[in-house]
Amino acid sequence: MQRDLPRVLLVDDDKDLLHLIAMRFNAAGYTVTAVESGEAALASLAVTRPQVVVTDLRMGGMDGMALFEAIHRDSPSLPVVILTAHGTIPEAVAATRRGVFSFLTKPFEPKVLLDAVAEAMRLSSPPTGERESWRAEIITRSSSMEDLLAQARRVAASDASVSILGQSGTGKELLARAIHRASARADAPFVGVNCGAIPEGLLESELFGHKKGSFTGAVADRRGLFQAAQGGTLFLDEIGDMPLSLQVKLLRALEERTVRPVGAQESEDVDVRLISATHRKLDDLIASGEFREDLFYRLNVVKLSIPPLSQRREDIPLLSNHFLASLAARYDKGSLAITPEAMEALVKAPWPGNVRQLFNVIEQAVALTATQVIPETLITQALDVAEAPFIPLDEARRAFERDYLVRILKITGGNVTKAARMAGRNRTEFYRLLERHSLQPEMFKAA
Repeated sequence: MQRDLPRVLLVDDDKDLLHLIAMRFNAAGYTVTAVESGEAALASLAVTRPQVVVTDLRMGGMDGMALFEAIHRDSPSLPVVILTAHGTIPEAVAATRRGVFSFLTKPFEPKVLLDAVAEAMRLSSPPTGERESWRAEIITRSSSMEDLLAQARRVAASDASVSILGQSGTGKELLARAIHRASARADAPFVGVNCGAIPEGLLESELFGHKKGSFTGAVADRRGLFQAAQGGTLFLDEIGDMPLSLQVKLLRALEERTVRPVGAQESEDVDVRLISATHRKLDDLIASGEFREDLFYRLNVVKLSIPPLSQRREDIPLLSNHFLASLAARYDKGSLAITPEAMEALVKAPWPGNVRQLFNVIEQAVALTATQVIPETLITQALDVAEAPFIPLDEARRAFERDYLVRILKITGGNVTKAARMAGRNRTEFYRLLERHSLQPEMFKAA
């Protein structure tokens, strides 16, 4: 199987230098996307996420620092290397303080640039050949999700506690499992528990275990989830629902790396990596006295926030077709497809239940369909909501115009006719909008 080469996005308005540096990167084993402006770089990033961006500082239009700021807003974990012939020490210091990975002054030795990119590559991505297996369950083409996964892959290499935030149904346990698979603990158990689904009187025994006779019904010794996850990862979902009395014992277990089963006289050593998740705002729970602040800081060493499905609608067609294929096989329905009108209804829906709700909608449609093509009526029946059309483009605020166009092009796979119709514009007007934002439909077809 052919392995994917690491990707570099190269940006410079000097065509000759752009070509020369691209050749050097190609020779070093990188896949290079070379563009001549910051605007074109942002358009490229909307389609494919590289592991490193290398950009000139002084360019016409959007300069290198403006490009970095735009990248950093949406993808703070994506390393950016800036090249300049006008570099000064204060300028370089200011750039690195703002998060630029490296700042190199022209002329530079090719090896210096290659070394800087190799170091950035090492920090931003796993070794070639390992990029997909750990995250295989997470289906996405969203830039925000790709950046989240890059952060998750990076934190997986450490043993830090991770707190995953997100609305119900966004896939917090899937992300926790992905972090476990990407970590050095991957060969040890992953154990998950929903703290809100277990009665308060049983949760301590569930987590820490108990001794025979320690309470009514304890007819034998029982290992807890901490012991079951020994050497691996313990995932505590809905941690915000944990009672205060148990929060004290959880904090002690994390600090001392020991647990004491209910009814036991001695503690047992445990070695687990803890990942917690909640859809609740822990800051509000701390303010109301329902959650311990010291436990919050112990759990919240690294915080990852999963965006709701409504903020990554470009994932809806991808997820829908993925669910459709797996559910068609489960229900022995052969090969199924979704009509364009049905897919448009899916893309337009509000999705308060996020990915879990999308799965349920597709499952209901698959179960009820009498044909090989799922019509819009089955989808709207499953959604049980009024259609929520796209905001007309002339009503959208100008600051969000580019993001609007990117999402439509992703949804339609670069089909300008469909995209223009969804935006309420004719093809000529739509092409002008694309040109204004350096967006090329072909880039989305290739993706």
